[in-house]
Amino acid sequence: MEAAIGVLVSQFKAYAGSDGSSDTLSRDEFHRLVTSQLPNFVKNAGDPTAIDQLMSSLDKNNDGELNFLEFWHLIGHLASKHGGFGQ
Repeated sequence: MEAAIGVLVSQFKAYAGSDGSSDTLSRDEFHRLVTSQLPNFVKNAGDPTAIDQLMSSLDKNNDGELNFLEFWHLIGHLASKHGGFGQ
């Protein structure tokens, strides 16, 4: 599990740092991350409108970016769904 957490953190920072702060994902960074890293886990990963809606639902402080904790909610949801642990 430690290795999995390390990968999640490093991937978040790699995508977050591509056009600004490595602490947050911009809308474009989030699109790139979901499209390349989660295409089989995120429904309609190739649909920009669906990804915008997903990001908006995760962006709890409504700042137009996702911090790691906001992003972590997506990972938790996807892992739960993939593992058959319910909604």
